[in-house]
Amino acid sequence: MAEEEKKIRSNEDMFKIVMPEPERVTMPAREVADQPAYLVNFANFYVSSFERDDLEIISEFDEDHNMVNINHYLLLNQPFSRKNLVKHVLIDHAHNFQAILDKMSAETGVDPEAMTTYEDWSNWYEGVRAKIESSLS
Repeated sequence: MAEEEKKIRSNEDMFKIVMPEPERVTMPAREVADQPAYLVNFANFYVSSFERDDLEIISEFDEDHNMVNINHYLLLNQPFSRKNLVKHVLIDHAHNFQAILDKMSAETGVDPEAMTTYEDWSNWYEGVRAKIESSLS
């Protein structure tokens, strides 16, 4: 009987299923550079304007299709809260925002660093809008 037990045990060992431990890989945390306050303020205003479909005036200062890159990112990440959306869009597209600001500054004389609040950008935007001649035709 002992010999039969050995055969049964060796057969059990032969058909034993061994599950390997999963290899866990974690991605390193992404380094996020601190953005200047004026760039965060402008991005916040831009995202708000994007949500209201009101980017016509800003588009006048986009010569290299920077808005296409920014808007594509915003469309793909709409579930984010505004605060997170602004933070994350600046990670990949700060240079796009800066290019728009540089063109604005060159053409209108606005100093982005002096625009410290959302209201500053809103007032500037409405001022530019007020200068546009409207027609009734």
